[in-house]
Amino acid sequence: MKTPAVARLGHVGLHVQDLERAKAFYRDIIGLTVTDEDPDRGMVFMSARPEEEHHELLLCRGRNVDSDAKVVQQISFRCNSFEDVLGFYRRFKQHGVKFDMILSHGNAVGVYVFDPDGNRIETYWNTGLKAKQPYGEMVDLESPPAELLRHIEEHVAKYGETGFVGNRGPSVPDSQK
Repeated sequence: MKTPAVARLGHVGLHVQDLERAKAFYRDIIGLTVTDEDPDRGMVFMSARPEEEHHELLLCRGRNVDSDAKVVQQISFRCNSFEDVLGFYRRFKQHGVKFDMILSHGNAVGVYVFDPDGNRIETYWNTGLKAKQPYGEMVDLESPPAELLRHIEEHVAKYGETGFVGNRGPSVPDSQK
């Protein structure tokens, strides 16, 4: 008998404090499509690929913990290009979204922010480089993109086999948080 195998993660469901506020964040800032809603039950189904996956995120009314409770480590959204990550960085700044950090993981570049309920959200792009994890180097997305990508490649050449945990922490000026 063959051992069953998971093909991929299908969706994540989150309880939220304010369903309309959460729906607006994931729709207007992250760019997900609302695929279904049930206002009476307090449910919103959303997807980045509605033609392929009915929902990848389910928002449900009824969060019953304080805003400082750690419930979700992070939700990560994969981007197709580095330009998409830069676009999200600018969009987050434009909308006053609270930043956590901006990191190179060697194999990816990620922008970490918080949604309205304090859940950490990452938008990231795979670099195609190989790097042992954990690997975290704070990067400045205000740098010229070609220069930044060259630095990441050089850093991975140096530390990719062993991993790197360096200057972690906020990587945007306090005035932009």
